[in-house]
Amino acid sequence: MNAISKPDLYTALDGVTLADERRFRRRLKKAHSPEALEAIAKDIETARRVVDARDQAIGEITYPENLPVSARRDDIMELIRDNQVVIIAGETGSGKTTQIPKMLLELGRGRRGMIGHTQPRRLAARTVAERIADELGQEIGESVGYAIRFDDRVSPSTAVKLMTDGILLAEMQRDRFFNTYDTIIIDEAHERSLNIDFLLGYLKRLLPKRPDLKVIVTSATIDPERFAEHFADAHGNPAPIIEVSGRTYPVEIRYRPLIEQVQTKDGVKEVDTDMIDGVVDACQELMREGDGDILCFFASERDIRDTMEAIEKQHWRGVEVVPLFGRLSNAEQHRVFAPHSGRRIVLSTNIAETSLTVPGIHYVVDTGLARISRYSTRTKVQRLPIEEISQASANQRSGRSGRVADGIAIRLYSEENFENRDEFTDPEILRTNLASVILQMISLRLGDVAEFPFIQPPDQKSVRDGLMILHELGAISNEEKHDAPVLTAIGRDIARIPVDPKMARMLVEANRLGVLDDVTVIVANMTIQDVRERPLEFQAQADQAHARFKDKQSDFLSALKLWDYINDSRDELTGNAFRKRMKREFLHYMRIREWYDLVRQLRDVERGLGWSRAENVANERDADAIHKSLLTGLLSNIGARDGNSKEFHGARGTRFMIFPGSSLSKKPPEFVMAAELVETSRLWARDVAKIEPTWVEQAAGDLLRRSYSEPVWSRKRSAAMVHEKTMLYGVSIVRDRLVPYHRVDPDGARNMFIRHALIGGDWNRHHLFIDHNDALMAEAALVEEKVRRRGLVVDEDALFDFYDSKLPATVTTARHFDSWWKKQRREDAHYLDFDPAALVQDDGLDTSDAAFPPNWRQGTITYDLRYKFEPNDPFDGVTVEVPVPLLAGLEPAGFDWLVPGLRLELVTELLRTLPKTLRRSVVPAPDFAARALPLINDEHKQEQLLVDALANALKDLGVRGIDGADFTPSSLPAHLKMTFAAIDRRGEIIDNDTDLAALKSRQAGKIASSVSQAGRASESDAVRKWTAETLGEVPETVTTTIDGNEVDAYPALEATPDGVKVTVHPTKAAADASMTTATLTLLLREISVSTQQMTKGLPLRHKVAVDHYPHGGADGLVEDARVAVIRDLMIAHGGAVRSPAEFDALVQEIKPNVAGEVRRIVVGLAPALVEYANIARELDQWEGPAIDDMRGQLAFFLPRHAITIHGAQHLQHLPRYIEAMRIRLGDLRLDPDRDADRQSAVDDAKRYLEAKAAKLPANRRKSRAYKDILWRIEELRVSLFAQRLGTPQPVSQRRIEKMVDKLA
Repeated sequence: MNAISKPDLYTALDGVTLADERRFRRRLKKAHSPEALEAIAKDIETARRVVDARDQAIGEITYPENLPVSARRDDIMELIRDNQVVIIAGETGSGKTTQIPKMLLELGRGRRGMIGHTQPRRLAARTVAERIADELGQEIGESVGYAIRFDDRVSPSTAVKLMTDGILLAEMQRDRFFNTYDTIIIDEAHERSLNIDFLLGYLKRLLPKRPDLKVIVTSATIDPERFAEHFADAHGNPAPIIEVSGRTYPVEIRYRPLIEQVQTKDGVKEVDTDMIDGVVDACQELMREGDGDILCFFASERDIRDTMEAIEKQHWRGVEVVPLFGRLSNAEQHRVFAPHSGRRIVLSTNIAETSLTVPGIHYVVDTGLARISRYSTRTKVQRLPIEEISQASANQRSGRSGRVADGIAIRLYSEENFENRDEFTDPEILRTNLASVILQMISLRLGDVAEFPFIQPPDQKSVRDGLMILHELGAISNEEKHDAPVLTAIGRDIARIPVDPKMARMLVEANRLGVLDDVTVIVANMTIQDVRERPLEFQAQADQAHARFKDKQSDFLSALKLWDYINDSRDELTGNAFRKRMKREFLHYMRIREWYDLVRQLRDVERGLGWSRAENVANERDADAIHKSLLTGLLSNIGARDGNSKEFHGARGTRFMIFPGSSLSKKPPEFVMAAELVETSRLWARDVAKIEPTWVEQAAGDLLRRSYSEPVWSRKRSAAMVHEKTMLYGVSIVRDRLVPYHRVDPDGARNMFIRHALIGGDWNRHHLFIDHNDALMAEAALVEEKVRRRGLVVDEDALFDFYDSKLPATVTTARHFDSWWKKQRREDAHYLDFDPAALVQDDGLDTSDAAFPPNWRQGTITYDLRYKFEPNDPFDGVTVEVPVPLLAGLEPAGFDWLVPGLRLELVTELLRTLPKTLRRSVVPAPDFAARALPLINDEHKQEQLLVDALANALKDLGVRGIDGADFTPSSLPAHLKMTFAAIDRRGEIIDNDTDLAALKSRQAGKIASSVSQAGRASESDAVRKWTAETLGEVPETVTTTIDGNEVDAYPALEATPDGVKVTVHPTKAAADASMTTATLTLLLREISVSTQQMTKGLPLRHKVAVDHYPHGGADGLVEDARVAVIRDLMIAHGGAVRSPAEFDALVQEIKPNVAGEVRRIVVGLAPALVEYANIARELDQWEGPAIDDMRGQLAFFLPRHAITIHGAQHLQHLPRYIEAMRIRLGDLRLDPDRDADRQSAVDDAKRYLEAKAAKLPANRRKSRAYKDILWRIEELRVSLFAQRLGTPQPVSQRRIEKMVDKLA
């Protein structure tokens, strides 16, 4: 057996696939032993059989003669054989899509590598594959297969592989050199989608490395030269172009601009006409030309609906109007292709321009407009503005009328307008977001985007925008490698997921947060067309059927609810029943299948990335985590609500509203994110959800722009804080939040810490050095208060410099300080202590206690002195603090001398108070004061006034004619007069004055109150009866001593529940009040009356009214009258008494008169009680402000203890008041407005009284004058509402106000 050699094996590689060849070459390079070479030889033989099987499976190849491309077969095959790249231009219908692959098979291609054939749409990839397989007499999956996003029908024998351009792009990740293919066909290249442009650029760079690879670019006859020049060889020769004519007929172009000539008095004028009217007129013109369907092109669905209504109003016979646009259901779209009788008018968007071929079209009406998707790099919004179409698109539209016979196309614009339009529509790469392409290029390490050979290089601004989006998604870092950004771990995952980078980012975050399952469903839903259908004639029913899936806070959760429902229905029903239910509930069955397929594919990708699918626990979804995941891909689509409007501030200055179809549109939240922002009539946010600002902060990270303002000090945190405003792309995320200042500006935070905490003491820490320094600063500050000069104590800046030099730069907050000081004080506990000598710059001033004593001694009592230097303050100067109990004993003698430290200034100012004639002899005053002061001896200040001592000193200096009476001490500056401050037991000042007598007068009550504490010896325990033996006579005053001062106290009787006792009161008024109350209580205990006797003989009605007296019935009424009578009789007989004998005499005087007076009151009040009860019942039948006012009157008339409170003299008028109320009720029925006016006068008087009372002491409401005003207001009611009843004295609102003014 001959040995196997490496050269033989290398030669044998010509018979294996290209991918296998590269693999075997790597193995042969490393193989040296005969055993290894033999193993490789066997594998090569196996691989050769794959190629042979693929070749044998192809079978016979034939070409339909009726196709134009068949006539050029030899020319096309020759060009392909001789050139690496061939451009084939031909109109739709020429047969190039189906016949070129067969020509390649005939040329021997498709054996060692497949023929890759790309299509822009999945439907086209599948149908073309089926057509080619049918022409070869085979089934799909044999020689011809296809691969689309949800379906892969490729086998080892497949020679021609149809696929979408997106599938070929995805294969680049694992097959960078396209070794799977020996030929690649880029079909429909004229569409210039983003994928097509990227593929063409990639192939341009790949071809030199793959000389065996052939590329065929097929295109409509739209600028094929651009493709040829793109694939020019090294010498600049363009790739060859071969044109194949389509099966077309001549088309007549008619221009009918939307202008009408109108005859006016000024001549003929051109007036614009409505576009819809123009379409109707064009259809009428074309229908006169003959039979055949009409295809009309519009820019929007609204235009189509309006035109449908306009045509239907024409009532044309035998004419069917059919709409055609992307959002229609499949059934509605299929109506266009269904057989029909009569004429059909198809109203379509530009979907019928290239994507779909509508059969049977003889005529075309072109409005010349279309929605063109354009991406704004500034606002990051995909806009859909209505624009004029290009010449190429206009020709595509008119060409639709020449497919079956000679056609006519009417353009609703002028020929001049057509000539001025752009020749071609901008390719997608110039008007879309490039993030996806840039990510793929970085992932494939294709270098700088600017160097990539695009057919038309994108604008640099678009490239920068794409990079910014990838940076926003966290897909790229700030580093560069080989002139391209470096992918992050997130970016590498995103690049491997075959969806938009933003959606891939959501999946990455969902995996991190454990909600991958739900977010996968949502991402799949966002990728496909909405499964919910809204047929034109059943929109209301569809909305009602879909309403149950809506979530009030998130359209994304609505999608999950829909997914759950579909899953449950699918598990519950058979296939056919499930499809019927979906149709019945306006859910698109094929799109649901697409949704399921995409979810399945995404989960396959996720498994490939090693991600685990987290199952829901107890069917509870983490809605927050779901939305946080989605937010990472939608940061450019957030918005903050503008006040209470429905408009939102969006990123980069945009303003948008929530699309009306969203469940959030009626009650928009404060913050939202949107799946997309689309600009049509305005900028709309579609598929939105409520979000929290904190989520945005977490997701945005470094993308946030933070601004800071107004640093503030926080005592609670013992740190400087600053107001932070956080924005993302111009959207305010956090408008005002306090954050630690040291994170923003450490130096500024440190300065604030020193000034506020260490110097100002505004913190919640306790350190010994702080107490030490505060004490030193307080002593130093007192010097300034005493000598009345500022600037002696070092200022804050000096203290700041001290701390600044001591503290390390890292100490910016109390927390940092505590950590540092804990270590530092172990080394030196006095490290932060102030130097007392450095705190005061006294310049030789006398600040000793001798000059400024801390206290003042008078007799045996010592009083504290307080010094203050603050002009216009009540305590400016020297203040002596006097406890209230000692205030009565304080004498003013000596205080006019002040303290020695201020005496020179005091003497100087006293000299200036002299009359001018005398003052002339003592000028300059400071000099005379300095000379006189040594001659004044303050040892006699208790016996001698300072002015007298000063007059004597001046006489000693030779100044004659000045006596002490000539000085005017009252004219002295305020700080040179001693201030007397009364202090309570807590040491707090309760009153102050420079006039000691006035202070004593104001504080007399409190002086006595405090003195009473010492009078406890004069008080007694309670006794059951007041007799000469128990308590005896109660004296009016007793004398006690407090701190050596004699103070008067005032004893009085005080009633107890079962007797009486003696208590001592601070004032005579308090003692008199207690004595009166106690005497009355004792009288009430001695004198009683019988209720039965008091009510005996009353008429039945009166007796019933008395028994129903609201406050205790008859007993309550009689008791109230007894208390009032005894009180009044006691007062009439001289009031309270102070001895038992006087009390017994008083009882004997009063007791015989009590029963008669009580009986008189009861008899007199009984009729009024009858009327009172009647009017109360009548008022219960009424409602309103006037009735409420009258109910208030009744409550005022008879409160509890009414006789004691009001007195019988006022209550005797009760019948008249009630009669006035009856008259008012009668008038109220006739004229309620007049009643309201009269009530207004009463209310004004009551308000005037209340305003006055609010300014008076609370006890003034109990005075006789106040109560008389209340009854005068009742008389005012009588004069207003029942004038004929009369009043005892004149009354008016003004008179009442004068009575109020006299209250004091």
